[in-house]
Amino acid sequence: MKKILIIADGILAKQFLEKVMETEAGENSYTIVTYKEETLPKKRPENFKFFEFDPTSYEKLAIVLNEQFFQVMIMMSNELDVKATYTNIRRVDGKVRIVIMDRWDLKIEDKRLLMLNSREILASRFTDHLPNTPIVAQNIGLGIGEIMEVSVPVGSSYAYRHLASIEQSRWKIAAVYRSNTLILPRPALMLLPNDLLLLVGDPKVLQSVFKSIKRELGQFPSPFGSSIYCLIDMLRMSDKEIDVLLNDALLLHSKLNSNKLHVKIINPTYSKALDKVKSYSNHHINVMIDYFETNPRKALRDDTESMDIGLIVVMNRFFQKNKRTLYKTKLPIFKMGKQGFASLNQGVVLSNDAHEIEQESSVIFDVATQLSLDLKLYSYNPDHESEKNSLIEHFDNLSKIFGREVDVIQSDKNPLVKLRHKDNILQFLPFSPKILETNILSIFSTDMEKLHFKLADNYQLFIPINA
Repeated sequence: MKKILIIADGILAKQFLEKVMETEAGENSYTIVTYKEETLPKKRPENFKFFEFDPTSYEKLAIVLNEQFFQVMIMMSNELDVKATYTNIRRVDGKVRIVIMDRWDLKIEDKRLLMLNSREILASRFTDHLPNTPIVAQNIGLGIGEIMEVSVPVGSSYAYRHLASIEQSRWKIAAVYRSNTLILPRPALMLLPNDLLLLVGDPKVLQSVFKSIKRELGQFPSPFGSSIYCLIDMLRMSDKEIDVLLNDALLLHSKLNSNKLHVKIINPTYSKALDKVKSYSNHHINVMIDYFETNPRKALRDDTESMDIGLIVVMNRFFQKNKRTLYKTKLPIFKMGKQGFASLNQGVVLSNDAHEIEQESSVIFDVATQLSLDLKLYSYNPDHESEKNSLIEHFDNLSKIFGREVDVIQSDKNPLVKLRHKDNILQFLPFSPKILETNILSIFSTDMEKLHFKLADNYQLFIPINA
Protein backbone atom coordinates (compact mmCIF):
# COMPACT_ATOMS: atom_id res chain seq x y z
CA MET A 1 0.00 0.00 0.00
CA LYS A 2 1.50 3.33 -1.11
CA LYS A 3 1.20 6.46 1.06
CA ILE A 4 0.12 9.59 -0.83
CA LEU A 5 0.14 13.15 0.55
CA ILE A 6 -2.26 15.60 -1.13
CA ILE A 7 -2.06 19.31 -0.30
CA ALA A 8 -5.28 20.88 -1.56
CA ASP A 9 -6.96 24.26 -1.73
CA GLY A 10 -9.70 25.70 -3.94
CA ILE A 11 -12.65 24.52 -6.03
CA LEU A 12 -10.53 22.51 -8.48
CA ALA A 13 -8.80 20.79 -5.57
CA LYS A 14 -12.17 19.84 -4.07
CA GLN A 15 -13.27 18.32 -7.39
CA PHE A 16 -9.97 16.44 -7.56
CA LEU A 17 -10.46 15.01 -4.05
CA GLU A 18 -14.02 13.94 -4.90
CA LYS A 19 -12.68 12.12 -7.97
CA VAL A 20 -9.92 10.42 -5.96
CA MET A 21 -12.37 9.22 -3.29
CA GLU A 22 -14.82 8.04 -5.94
CA THR A 23 -12.28 6.02 -7.93
CA GLU A 24 -10.00 4.84 -5.09
CA ALA A 25 -9.88 1.03 -4.87
CA GLY A 26 -8.48 0.80 -1.33
CA GLU A 27 -4.89 0.06 -2.39
CA ASN A 28 -3.40 3.43 -1.33
CA SER A 29 -3.31 5.34 1.95
CA TYR A 30 -4.02 9.07 1.67
CA THR A 31 -3.16 12.02 3.89
CA ILE A 32 -4.95 15.27 3.00
CA VAL A 33 -3.75 18.71 4.13
CA THR A 34 -6.00 21.71 3.48
CA TYR A 35 -6.55 25.26 4.72
CA LYS A 36 -10.23 24.85 5.46
CA GLU A 37 -12.81 22.10 5.75
CA GLU A 38 -14.89 23.49 2.84
CA THR A 39 -12.31 22.02 0.45
CA LEU A 40 -13.09 18.48 1.65
CA PRO A 41 -15.93 16.28 0.28
CA LYS A 42 -18.68 15.26 2.71
CA LYS A 43 -18.17 11.48 2.49
CA ARG A 44 -14.71 10.46 3.64
CA PRO A 45 -13.37 6.88 3.25
CA GLU A 46 -11.61 5.15 6.13
CA ASN A 47 -8.19 5.05 4.41
CA PHE A 48 -7.98 8.88 4.27
CA LYS A 49 -6.47 11.05 7.03
CA PHE A 50 -7.25 14.77 7.16
CA PHE A 51 -5.32 17.76 8.57
CA GLU A 52 -6.45 21.39 8.55
CA PHE A 53 -3.57 23.89 8.72
CA ASP A 54 -1.52 26.27 6.55
CA PRO A 55 0.95 24.09 4.57
CA THR A 56 3.23 27.10 4.03
CA SER A 57 4.15 26.71 7.71
CA TYR A 58 7.35 24.65 7.75
CA GLU A 59 7.00 23.54 11.38
CA LYS A 60 3.48 22.17 10.87
CA LEU A 61 4.17 20.51 7.52
CA ALA A 62 7.37 18.91 8.81
CA ILE A 63 5.37 16.94 11.41
CA VAL A 64 3.18 15.40 8.71
CA LEU A 65 6.22 14.66 6.53
CA ASN A 66 7.68 12.44 9.25
CA GLU A 67 5.87 9.64 7.42
CA GLN A 68 7.58 8.18 4.36
CA PHE A 69 5.33 9.20 1.47
CA PHE A 70 5.55 7.60 -1.96
CA GLN A 71 4.29 10.77 -3.64
CA VAL A 72 3.18 14.31 -2.79
CA MET A 73 0.57 16.13 -4.89
CA ILE A 74 0.07 19.90 -4.64
CA MET A 75 -3.08 21.49 -6.00
CA MET A 76 -3.49 25.03 -4.68
CA SER A 77 -5.01 28.25 -5.97
CA ASN A 78 -2.23 30.67 -4.95
CA GLU A 79 1.16 30.78 -6.69
CA LEU A 80 3.15 31.95 -3.64
CA ASP A 81 1.57 29.22 -1.50
CA VAL A 82 2.56 26.57 -4.04
CA LYS A 83 6.18 27.76 -4.08
CA ALA A 84 6.39 27.98 -0.29
CA THR A 85 4.82 24.55 0.19
CA TYR A 86 7.17 22.98 -2.37
CA THR A 87 10.18 24.56 -0.65
CA ASN A 88 9.04 23.26 2.75
CA ILE A 89 8.68 19.72 1.40
CA ARG A 90 12.15 19.76 -0.15
CA ARG A 91 13.66 21.01 3.14
CA VAL A 92 12.36 17.83 4.79
CA ASP A 93 12.61 15.30 1.95
CA GLY A 94 14.80 15.85 -1.09
CA LYS A 95 13.85 12.61 -2.84
CA VAL A 96 10.07 12.23 -2.60
CA ARG A 97 8.25 12.52 -5.93
CA ILE A 98 6.16 15.71 -6.17
CA VAL A 99 3.36 16.47 -8.63
CA ILE A 100 2.18 20.10 -8.95
CA MET A 101 -0.84 21.47 -10.78
CA ASP A 102 0.82 24.45 -12.48
CA ARG A 103 -1.31 27.44 -13.54
CA TRP A 104 1.49 30.00 -13.69
CA ASP A 105 4.24 28.46 -15.89
CA LEU A 106 6.49 27.93 -12.88
CA LYS A 107 10.21 27.45 -13.52
CA ILE A 108 11.56 24.88 -11.07
CA GLU A 109 14.49 22.57 -11.85
CA ASP A 110 13.91 19.28 -10.06
CA LYS A 111 14.26 15.76 -11.50
CA ARG A 112 11.83 14.42 -8.89
CA LEU A 113 9.17 17.02 -9.75
CA LEU A 114 6.36 16.68 -12.31
CA MET A 115 4.47 19.86 -13.19
CA LEU A 116 1.15 19.52 -14.99
CA ASN A 117 0.26 22.71 -16.83
CA SER A 118 -3.50 23.07 -16.48
CA ARG A 119 -3.80 25.39 -19.50
CA GLU A 120 -1.91 22.97 -21.76
CA ILE A 121 -4.09 20.08 -20.63
CA LEU A 122 -7.30 22.01 -21.38
CA ALA A 123 -5.99 23.20 -24.75
CA SER A 124 -4.99 19.66 -25.70
CA ARG A 125 -8.40 18.34 -24.68
CA PHE A 126 -10.17 20.91 -26.88
CA THR A 127 -7.84 20.14 -29.79
CA ASP A 128 -8.97 16.50 -29.66
CA HIS A 129 -12.45 17.65 -30.76
CA LEU A 130 -11.26 19.36 -33.95
CA PRO A 131 -12.28 17.52 -37.15
CA ASN A 132 -9.64 15.62 -39.15
CA THR A 133 -7.19 15.71 -36.27
CA PRO A 134 -5.57 12.44 -35.13
CA ILE A 135 -6.47 11.31 -31.61
CA VAL A 136 -3.89 9.53 -29.50
CA ALA A 137 -4.89 6.21 -27.94
CA GLN A 138 -5.32 7.59 -24.44
CA ASN A 139 -7.87 10.09 -25.71
CA ILE A 140 -10.11 7.70 -27.64
CA GLY A 141 -13.84 8.36 -27.20
CA LEU A 142 -15.01 10.99 -24.76
CA GLY A 143 -11.87 10.70 -22.70
CA ILE A 144 -13.90 10.66 -19.49
CA GLY A 145 -13.20 7.07 -18.53
CA GLU A 146 -15.85 5.33 -20.64
CA ILE A 147 -13.21 2.98 -22.10
CA MET A 148 -11.12 1.01 -19.65
CA GLU A 149 -8.52 -1.74 -19.79
CA VAL A 150 -8.33 -4.07 -16.77
CA SER A 151 -6.28 -7.20 -16.12
CA VAL A 152 -7.81 -10.04 -14.10
CA PRO A 153 -5.51 -10.88 -11.16
CA VAL A 154 -5.14 -14.34 -9.65
CA GLY A 155 -7.81 -14.68 -6.96
CA SER A 156 -10.07 -12.07 -8.56
CA SER A 157 -13.82 -12.32 -8.14
CA TYR A 158 -14.05 -12.49 -11.96
CA ALA A 159 -11.56 -15.33 -12.51
CA TYR A 160 -13.12 -18.60 -13.68
CA ARG A 161 -16.50 -17.02 -14.30
CA HIS A 162 -18.53 -17.45 -17.48
CA LEU A 163 -19.47 -14.19 -19.19
CA ALA A 164 -23.13 -15.23 -19.06
CA SER A 165 -22.98 -15.07 -15.24
CA ILE A 166 -21.67 -11.48 -15.21
CA GLU A 167 -24.44 -8.91 -15.14
CA GLN A 168 -23.39 -6.19 -17.60
CA SER A 169 -25.84 -3.37 -17.02
CA ARG A 170 -24.65 0.04 -18.32
CA TRP A 171 -21.30 -1.54 -19.23
CA LYS A 172 -19.96 -4.30 -21.49
CA ILE A 173 -16.89 -6.46 -21.91
CA ALA A 174 -15.99 -5.48 -25.47
CA ALA A 175 -12.95 -7.73 -25.89
CA VAL A 176 -10.78 -10.23 -24.04
CA TYR A 177 -7.03 -10.46 -24.68
CA ARG A 178 -5.38 -13.75 -23.70
CA SER A 179 -1.77 -14.71 -24.50
CA ASN A 180 -1.52 -11.84 -27.01
CA THR A 181 -4.65 -13.09 -28.79
CA LEU A 182 -7.93 -11.23 -29.23
CA ILE A 183 -11.01 -13.19 -28.14
CA LEU A 184 -14.45 -11.80 -28.94
CA PRO A 185 -16.90 -12.16 -26.04
CA ARG A 186 -19.47 -14.97 -26.03
CA PRO A 187 -21.73 -16.17 -23.18
CA ALA A 188 -19.89 -19.50 -22.67
CA LEU A 189 -16.43 -17.89 -22.49
CA MET A 190 -14.78 -18.37 -19.09
CA LEU A 191 -12.46 -15.61 -17.85
CA LEU A 192 -9.04 -16.73 -16.63
CA PRO A 193 -6.40 -15.07 -14.42
CA ASN A 194 -4.18 -12.63 -16.35
CA ASP A 195 -6.85 -12.03 -19.02
CA LEU A 196 -6.88 -8.43 -20.21
CA LEU A 197 -10.41 -7.01 -20.49
CA LEU A 198 -11.48 -4.06 -22.61
CA LEU A 199 -14.51 -2.50 -20.90
CA VAL A 200 -16.91 0.09 -22.33
CA GLY A 201 -19.68 1.82 -20.41
CA ASP A 202 -20.74 4.46 -17.91
CA PRO A 203 -17.52 5.81 -16.30
CA LYS A 204 -18.94 5.61 -12.77
CA VAL A 205 -20.10 2.04 -13.32
CA LEU A 206 -16.71 1.08 -14.74
CA GLN A 207 -15.01 2.37 -11.60
CA SER A 208 -17.14 -0.01 -9.53
CA VAL A 209 -16.41 -2.87 -11.94
CA PHE A 210 -12.68 -2.11 -11.71
CA LYS A 211 -12.78 -2.36 -7.91
CA SER A 212 -14.73 -5.60 -8.14
CA ILE A 213 -12.28 -7.17 -10.60
CA LYS A 214 -9.24 -6.15 -8.56
CA ARG A 215 -10.66 -7.35 -5.25
CA GLU A 216 -8.86 -10.44 -3.98
CA LEU A 217 -9.46 -12.97 -1.22
CA GLY A 218 -9.46 -11.70 2.36
CA GLN A 219 -10.90 -8.25 1.60
CA PHE A 220 -14.57 -8.63 2.61
CA PRO A 221 -16.52 -6.48 3.49
CA SER A 222 -14.77 -4.65 0.62
CA PRO A 223 -15.81 -3.78 -2.12
CA PHE A 224 -19.15 -2.95 -0.48
CA GLY A 225 -17.44 -0.81 2.15
CA SER A 226 -14.70 -0.94 4.77
CA SER A 227 -16.61 -1.25 8.05
CA ILE A 228 -19.30 -3.22 9.92
CA TYR A 229 -22.47 -1.59 11.27
CA CYS A 230 -25.12 -2.59 13.81
CA LEU A 231 -28.13 -0.65 15.09
CA ILE A 232 -29.30 -0.87 18.71
CA ASP A 233 -32.83 0.35 19.43
CA MET A 234 -33.07 0.39 23.23
CA LEU A 235 -36.82 1.01 23.11
CA ARG A 236 -37.51 -2.21 21.20
CA MET A 237 -34.65 -4.46 22.32
CA SER A 238 -34.09 -6.22 25.63
CA ASP A 239 -30.73 -6.08 27.43
CA LYS A 240 -30.09 -9.69 26.42
CA GLU A 241 -30.79 -8.97 22.72
CA ILE A 242 -28.45 -5.97 22.85
CA ASP A 243 -25.74 -8.11 24.42
CA VAL A 244 -26.11 -10.91 21.84
CA LEU A 245 -26.17 -8.50 18.87
CA LEU A 246 -23.11 -6.63 20.08
CA ASN A 247 -21.23 -9.85 20.83
CA ASP A 248 -21.78 -11.20 17.30
CA ALA A 249 -20.84 -7.85 15.75
CA LEU A 250 -17.62 -7.76 17.78
CA LEU A 251 -16.71 -11.31 16.76
CA LEU A 252 -17.33 -10.52 13.08
CA HIS A 253 -15.25 -7.36 13.37
CA SER A 254 -12.37 -9.34 14.86
CA LYS A 255 -12.45 -12.05 12.16
CA LEU A 256 -13.24 -10.07 8.99
CA ASN A 257 -11.05 -7.47 7.29
CA SER A 258 -13.04 -4.63 8.83
CA ASN A 259 -11.55 -1.20 9.52
CA LYS A 260 -14.16 -0.21 12.09
CA LEU A 261 -17.26 -1.41 13.89
CA HIS A 262 -19.93 1.31 13.98
CA VAL A 263 -22.51 0.83 16.76
CA LYS A 264 -25.50 3.17 16.46
CA ILE A 265 -27.80 3.59 19.49
CA ILE A 266 -31.25 5.15 19.14
CA ASN A 267 -33.90 5.70 21.83
CA PRO A 268 -31.22 5.45 24.55
CA THR A 269 -32.25 4.69 28.12
CA TYR A 270 -29.90 5.25 31.03
CA SER A 271 -29.06 1.74 32.17
CA LYS A 272 -26.24 -0.73 32.70
CA ALA A 273 -26.72 -1.91 29.11
CA LEU A 274 -26.02 1.59 27.78
CA ASP A 275 -22.95 1.95 29.99
CA LYS A 276 -21.67 -1.42 28.79
CA VAL A 277 -22.04 -0.49 25.11
CA LYS A 278 -20.36 2.87 25.68
CA SER A 279 -17.44 1.14 27.39
CA TYR A 280 -16.51 -0.59 24.10
CA SER A 281 -15.73 2.72 22.39
CA ASN A 282 -12.14 2.91 21.14
CA HIS A 283 -10.13 3.62 17.99
CA HIS A 284 -11.66 0.66 16.13
CA ILE A 285 -15.17 0.70 17.64
CA ASN A 286 -17.26 3.81 17.03
CA VAL A 287 -20.22 4.06 19.45
CA MET A 288 -22.75 6.68 18.29
CA ILE A 289 -25.68 7.72 20.51
CA ASP A 290 -28.53 9.58 18.80
CA TYR A 291 -30.82 11.28 21.31
CA PHE A 292 -33.15 12.67 18.64
CA GLU A 293 -33.76 10.00 15.97
CA THR A 294 -36.41 7.46 17.02
CA ASN A 295 -37.10 5.72 13.69
CA PRO A 296 -34.72 2.78 13.09
CA ARG A 297 -35.37 2.75 9.33
CA LYS A 298 -34.48 6.41 8.93
CA ALA A 299 -31.40 5.99 11.11
CA LEU A 300 -30.32 3.05 8.96
CA ARG A 301 -30.88 4.95 5.70
CA ASP A 302 -29.00 8.03 6.88
CA ASP A 303 -26.02 6.09 8.18
CA THR A 304 -25.62 3.86 5.11
CA GLU A 305 -25.69 6.94 2.87
CA SER A 306 -23.08 8.88 4.83
CA MET A 307 -20.73 6.17 6.15
CA ASP A 308 -18.37 3.70 4.49
CA ILE A 309 -20.34 0.61 5.57
CA GLY A 310 -19.75 -2.80 3.97
CA LEU A 311 -21.78 -5.15 6.20
CA ILE A 312 -24.86 -4.73 8.39
CA VAL A 313 -25.45 -7.09 11.34
CA VAL A 314 -29.09 -7.59 12.40
CA MET A 315 -31.25 -9.92 14.45
CA ASN A 316 -33.92 -12.03 12.75
CA ARG A 317 -36.84 -9.99 14.12
CA PHE A 318 -35.35 -6.75 12.79
CA PHE A 319 -34.64 -8.36 9.41
CA GLN A 320 -38.22 -9.61 8.98
CA LYS A 321 -39.69 -6.19 9.82
CA ASN A 322 -37.26 -4.13 7.75
CA LYS A 323 -36.40 -6.30 4.74
CA ARG A 324 -37.24 -3.64 2.17
CA THR A 325 -35.18 -0.95 3.88
CA LEU A 326 -32.24 -3.34 4.17
CA TYR A 327 -32.64 -4.39 0.53
CA LYS A 328 -32.46 -0.77 -0.63
CA THR A 329 -29.08 -0.28 1.06
CA LYS A 330 -27.57 -2.69 -1.53
CA LEU A 331 -25.25 -3.96 1.21
CA PRO A 332 -24.62 -7.48 2.56
CA ILE A 333 -26.81 -8.32 5.56
CA PHE A 334 -25.56 -10.72 8.24
CA LYS A 335 -28.72 -12.05 9.91
CA MET A 336 -28.14 -13.72 13.24
CA GLY A 337 -29.42 -17.14 14.25
CA LYS A 338 -30.44 -18.55 17.60
CA GLN A 339 -27.51 -20.73 18.63
CA GLY A 340 -24.69 -18.19 18.75
CA PHE A 341 -21.85 -17.21 16.44
CA ALA A 342 -19.33 -19.51 18.12
CA SER A 343 -21.27 -22.59 16.96
CA LEU A 344 -20.71 -21.85 13.25
CA ASN A 345 -18.35 -24.19 11.40
CA GLN A 346 -20.09 -24.73 8.04
CA GLY A 347 -21.08 -22.46 5.18
CA VAL A 348 -23.85 -23.76 2.94
CA VAL A 349 -24.94 -22.65 -0.52
CA LEU A 350 -28.24 -23.77 -2.01
CA SER A 351 -30.05 -22.15 -4.88
CA ASN A 352 -31.98 -22.96 -8.02
CA ASP A 353 -30.41 -20.03 -9.87
CA ALA A 354 -26.86 -20.97 -10.92
CA HIS A 355 -26.17 -17.54 -12.45
CA GLU A 356 -26.96 -15.62 -9.25
CA ILE A 357 -24.84 -17.92 -7.12
CA GLU A 358 -21.95 -17.68 -9.60
CA GLN A 359 -22.12 -13.89 -9.33
CA GLU A 360 -21.73 -14.07 -5.55
CA SER A 361 -19.25 -16.95 -5.42
CA SER A 362 -16.16 -14.82 -4.73
CA VAL A 363 -17.85 -13.22 -1.70
CA ILE A 364 -18.90 -16.67 -0.47
CA PHE A 365 -15.34 -18.02 -0.69
CA ASP A 366 -13.94 -14.87 0.90
CA VAL A 367 -16.25 -14.98 3.93
CA ALA A 368 -15.92 -18.75 4.37
CA THR A 369 -12.13 -18.41 4.38
CA GLN A 370 -12.02 -15.52 6.85
CA LEU A 371 -14.49 -17.24 9.22
CA SER A 372 -12.78 -20.66 8.81
CA LEU A 373 -15.97 -22.36 7.61
CA ASP A 374 -16.15 -25.62 5.69
CA LEU A 375 -18.09 -24.97 2.48
CA LYS A 376 -20.92 -27.18 1.20
CA LEU A 377 -22.69 -26.66 -2.12
CA TYR A 378 -26.12 -28.27 -2.29
CA SER A 379 -26.87 -28.67 -5.97
CA TYR A 380 -30.64 -28.87 -6.24
CA ASN A 381 -31.95 -28.02 -9.70
CA PRO A 382 -33.58 -31.10 -11.22
CA ASP A 383 -35.02 -29.18 -14.18
CA HIS A 384 -31.79 -27.54 -15.39
CA GLU A 385 -29.00 -30.14 -15.44
CA SER A 386 -26.64 -28.06 -17.61
CA GLU A 387 -26.81 -25.05 -15.28
CA LYS A 388 -26.18 -27.32 -12.31
CA ASN A 389 -23.06 -28.80 -13.91
CA SER A 390 -21.80 -25.33 -14.87
CA LEU A 391 -22.11 -24.13 -11.26
CA ILE A 392 -20.29 -27.21 -9.94
CA GLU A 393 -17.47 -26.60 -12.45
CA HIS A 394 -17.26 -22.95 -11.39
CA PHE A 395 -17.00 -23.79 -7.67
CA ASP A 396 -14.44 -26.48 -8.43
CA ASN A 397 -12.24 -23.93 -10.22
CA LEU A 398 -12.59 -21.41 -7.40
CA SER A 399 -11.76 -24.04 -4.79
CA LYS A 400 -8.41 -24.56 -6.54
CA ILE A 401 -7.37 -20.92 -6.73
CA PHE A 402 -8.56 -20.15 -3.19
CA GLY A 403 -7.21 -23.39 -1.74
CA ARG A 404 -10.58 -24.25 -0.16
CA GLU A 405 -12.26 -27.59 -0.63
CA VAL A 406 -15.95 -27.54 -1.50
CA ASP A 407 -18.16 -30.49 -0.62
CA VAL A 408 -20.64 -30.75 -3.50
CA ILE A 409 -23.83 -32.57 -2.51
CA GLN A 410 -26.11 -33.42 -5.45
CA SER A 411 -29.67 -34.41 -4.73
CA ASP A 412 -33.11 -34.39 -6.31
CA LYS A 413 -34.62 -33.82 -2.86
CA ASN A 414 -34.99 -30.42 -1.28
CA PRO A 415 -32.07 -30.06 1.22
CA LEU A 416 -34.00 -27.66 3.46
CA VAL A 417 -35.59 -30.54 5.35
CA LYS A 418 -32.16 -31.75 6.46
CA LEU A 419 -30.64 -28.33 7.11
CA ARG A 420 -33.47 -27.02 9.30
CA HIS A 421 -32.25 -29.15 12.18
CA LYS A 422 -28.63 -27.96 12.02
CA ASP A 423 -27.53 -25.07 14.22
CA ASN A 424 -23.90 -24.81 13.05
CA ILE A 425 -24.44 -23.42 9.54
CA LEU A 426 -24.19 -20.04 7.85
CA GLN A 427 -26.36 -19.95 4.73
CA PHE A 428 -25.16 -17.80 1.83
CA LEU A 429 -27.87 -16.53 -0.49
CA PRO A 430 -28.42 -13.69 -2.97
CA PHE A 431 -30.40 -10.72 -1.64
CA SER A 432 -32.82 -10.71 -4.57
CA PRO A 433 -36.38 -9.29 -4.78
CA LYS A 434 -37.64 -12.83 -4.09
CA ILE A 435 -36.53 -12.40 -0.47
CA LEU A 436 -39.05 -9.58 -0.08
CA GLU A 437 -42.06 -11.77 -0.84
CA THR A 438 -44.30 -12.72 2.07
CA ASN A 439 -43.82 -16.13 3.62
CA ILE A 440 -47.45 -17.10 2.98
CA LEU A 441 -47.04 -16.67 -0.78
CA SER A 442 -43.73 -18.55 -0.80
CA ILE A 443 -44.62 -21.55 1.34
CA PHE A 444 -45.53 -23.79 -1.63
CA SER A 445 -42.58 -22.69 -3.78
CA THR A 446 -39.56 -24.85 -4.62
CA ASP A 447 -37.35 -21.78 -5.07
CA MET A 448 -34.54 -21.79 -2.48
CA GLU A 449 -34.52 -18.01 -2.12
CA LYS A 450 -38.26 -17.72 -1.59
CA LEU A 451 -37.96 -20.41 1.09
CA HIS A 452 -35.23 -18.56 3.00
CA PHE A 453 -37.58 -18.16 5.98
CA LYS A 454 -37.44 -21.90 6.63
CA LEU A 455 -33.88 -21.37 7.88
CA ALA A 456 -34.77 -18.20 9.80
CA ASP A 457 -33.41 -19.70 13.04
CA ASN A 458 -30.01 -20.15 11.38
CA TYR A 459 -27.35 -17.60 10.55
CA GLN A 460 -27.75 -16.22 7.01
CA LEU A 461 -25.68 -13.86 4.88
CA PHE A 462 -27.74 -12.02 2.25
CA ILE A 463 -25.46 -10.81 -0.55
CA PRO A 464 -26.76 -8.06 -2.88
CA ILE A 465 -26.87 -9.11 -6.52
CA ASN A 466 -25.27 -7.04 -9.31
CA ALA A 467 -23.30 -5.10 -6.73
